[in-house]
Amino acid sequence: MLINCVAYQEGNKLADIQPSEISDYVNRPECFVWVALFEPSNEELDTMQAEFNLHELAVEDARHGHQRPKIEEYGDLLFAVLHVVDMVDGELNVGEVDVFVGRNYVLSVRSHSQQGFLGVRARSEREPELLRYGAGYVLYAITDAVVDRYFPVLDALEVELEEIETRIFSGQNSRAIIEALYTLKQKLMTLKHATSPLLEAIGKVYGGRVPYQCSHLQDYFRDIYDHLVRLNQSIESLREMVTTAISVNLSLLTIQENEVTKRLAACAALVAVPTLIAGVYGMNFKNIPELEWAYGYPLAVGMMAVIDLYLFYRFRKSKWL
Repeated sequence: MLINCVAYQEGNKLADIQPSEISDYVNRPECFVWVALFEPSNEELDTMQAEFNLHELAVEDARHGHQRPKIEEYGDLLFAVLHVVDMVDGELNVGEVDVFVGRNYVLSVRSHSQQGFLGVRARSEREPELLRYGAGYVLYAITDAVVDRYFPVLDALEVELEEIETRIFSGQNSRAIIEALYTLKQKLMTLKHATSPLLEAIGKVYGGRVPYQCSHLQDYFRDIYDHLVRLNQSIESLREMVTTAISVNLSLLTIQENEVTKRLAACAALVAVPTLIAGVYGMNFKNIPELEWAYGYPLAVGMMAVIDLYLFYRFRKSKWL
């Protein structure tokens, strides 16, 4: 689906145009065209490939999706793959934005994500002094918007970890807590898969041999690089905290099991003493000295009670009961 197709000249918007008019504006050296597609059909992609003379390998990547975040060069074409990560009802939704950047055109293809980039276009149009840099600035603006959306997701995962940590020390079901921690760890890994490869790709854009589309914009891409460094460091710290939380939860589970074992051992000792005494007097041998003694039974029961009370006192003092 075509979202919009706009022609710009010297950083100012000229007009909304039809796809059939793209070639007219692309052939003007002072103009560039910005086209946005959402989950386009094969026919729409074929049309754009013909209009912009896109490399077939880049088009194939955009057609099938599920690409690793990257920035590649195909002659005069710069092809970027970005992952859009959204938090939807507590779950991570991973979409993809493929950006084709030429000398005087930008084509963005968005899929599996409902968050568009109309705000990015509006922001760019309010800054004609930057938009006059052309297609390279649009690539920066889209990438910056994608990276900025990672921060709220990371904040939500931090809040989720804090809630799980509260549950750890509230005596809730340990199995459910461990499952929640592993789910959180999977979410962090998903976010890392979006940020870590992009960090390497952006590093190549602003340092070393800079593509001509991004010339004069190295400082802007370095700002994105700094944001990605912060994100990756925060993700690693959060993953370590999750690992620590899992260890703490398992330790608490072991302590609880030890407490149960101690209580069972104490109960077994309280039962064992009367059983021992009753067993001795229950052997029915003829010559047991106390067998015909009038006070034998009260004495045996009293011994059971006294010894059990003493053991109970000791176990309570040692906090076994």
